[in-house]
Amino acid sequence: MESKVQLKWLRMSPRKARRVINEVRGLTAGEAFTVLRFMPFAAAREIEKVLKSAVYNLINGKSSISEQQAQDLRIVEAFADQGPSLYRRKARARGMAMPIVKRTTHITLVVSDVEV
Repeated sequence: MESKVQLKWLRMSPRKARRVINEVRGLTAGEAFTVLRFMPFAAAREIEKVLKSAVYNLINGKSSISEQQAQDLRIVEAFADQGPSLYRRKARARGMAMPIVKRTTHITLVVSDVEV
């Protein structure tokens, strides 16, 4: 069984999310929770929530996976794509305006109990 979970429109740049995603890709769920808990990045908190959702979807869904087996689930796919950017302006000297781009991210995790 596998579970695919997406978090869309996260108000964080994809570059910041990717540095955390790259660390947990391919790990088991138990290892990933440990790694994410001790990472100092804000993206780690959000990715931990997404991973927790994917694991709970498998536990409480149609499959018969116990909580002990949930620690052995493997993160098969993990990526952070760029979402739509919000364009704003900031007032500068002499009546000018400078652009500010507020980026968003779409995070996707696929958790499976099958070795790949």
